[in-house]
Amino acid sequence: MSAHISNVRPKADKVLVDIVDYVTKYKISSSLAYDTARNCLIDTLGCGLEALEYPACTKLMGPIVPGTVVPNGAKVPGTQFQLDPVQAAFNIGAMIRWLDFNDTWLAAEWGHPSDNLGGILATADWLSRNAVAAGKKPLTMKAVLTGMIKAHEIQGCIALENSFNKVGLDHVLLVKVASTAVVAEMLGLSRDEILNAVSLAWVDGQSLRTYRHTPNTGSRKSWAAGDATSRAVRLALMAKTGEMGYPSVLTAKTWGFYDVLFKGNEFKFQRKYSSYVMENVLFKISFPAEFHSQTGVEAAMTLHTELKKAGRTVEDIKKVTIRTHEACIRIIDKKGPLNNPADRDHCIQYMVAVPLILGRLTASDYEDKVAADPRIDTLRDKIVCVEDKSFTKDYHDPSKRSIANALTIEFKDGKKLKEVVVEYPIGHKRRRKEGIPLLEAKFKVNLARSFPAKQQKAILDVSLNQKRLEAMPVHEYVDMYVI
Repeated sequence: MSAHISNVRPKADKVLVDIVDYVTKYKISSSLAYDTARNCLIDTLGCGLEALEYPACTKLMGPIVPGTVVPNGAKVPGTQFQLDPVQAAFNIGAMIRWLDFNDTWLAAEWGHPSDNLGGILATADWLSRNAVAAGKKPLTMKAVLTGMIKAHEIQGCIALENSFNKVGLDHVLLVKVASTAVVAEMLGLSRDEILNAVSLAWVDGQSLRTYRHTPNTGSRKSWAAGDATSRAVRLALMAKTGEMGYPSVLTAKTWGFYDVLFKGNEFKFQRKYSSYVMENVLFKISFPAEFHSQTGVEAAMTLHTELKKAGRTVEDIKKVTIRTHEACIRIIDKKGPLNNPADRDHCIQYMVAVPLILGRLTASDYEDKVAADPRIDTLRDKIVCVEDKSFTKDYHDPSKRSIANALTIEFKDGKKLKEVVVEYPIGHKRRRKEGIPLLEAKFKVNLARSFPAKQQKAILDVSLNQKRLEAMPVHEYVDMYVI
């Protein structure tokens, strides 16, 4: 005899309700959050422009059916594509994430909250162009910045206490959830419709981390977030048609997310949604490298100079010890063959060896031509990671959120160079004053890749001025990036 199961439709899970109440009711009042969102916007778009120099990325760009043009569709910065918002979200999302050079959030779960920009910008641009065509007012860029702050907050606050990587799921599921909520609100859905949309994002199939880890590391990790934010736009548009939702998608016994994918555990929360994540987000400014290695690469750059001063070469090195935090070891401590750029930019030994040898680490340094230098693999074999428990503790401390690495070089003659310790990367909130001028310089370099001087200046004049940017219609701002 089977047990009685109630078929009474349950109330929506509190996690869903909290997300929807936040996107529909919470007013962002933090000037720091808006200023940081502006910097995040330009840095993220700049990263996308750089990615357009790589055929592996551009082969995925454009409409699904070649030649398709969507009247009043969303435009893709740096290209001539004008697409439906779902495919535009994929295009923008893929290009901004391709080189692993945009912002990062590190907690129990890792991720890149600016990945949500794909869905947010595509939707806002599409809505704006259609509004103008109908004789209505377009959205302004302040709406985009607000959407970014809220998407950052949803993704980042869930990530603070809940590790999806430990159950084998990829962090892009949080991009899908956050983008769905923000885009649904942007589309003007009712509260119940947004609840339905967010539930659809949770009930959706979730990506495995297979493509991020040895021995299967591959290029999907560069377009996975584009896929997630694109899917979010699709789900929000479905909910807009009246498609039903699944209120206990997380808590349903046997069939809910917690029981099926989270080992029966419920989510834990450290804080309520506000603007904390955007205010504390980590920028990748100096190096296109997985964030847990950023301080290690910075230390390696310092040691490259010290090697020269000491009259030494990498051939003199017997061993390099990286004193690091647990997350670094779990994600990017990698031995053996590295098969492609996606493999190399998630190997701390590679990311430390290149600057020790060459005094630099750029996106092109992950390509086969540079990787063929035999000195890199020889040095990689001499690099060892060891966990420092205090580094791990400070990594999880909300008041510190450090990402520390310390490098020591030991030579074959027994001598050592003084250990170089870097606790906070240049993109950390604690180094904002030092970092923002460099972030702006990075943006200028990326603009110069695609646009003539007059167009670069026009973009900069708006992008570096908070009031002008916030007031500009979305479609007018995006048009500035058209080739």
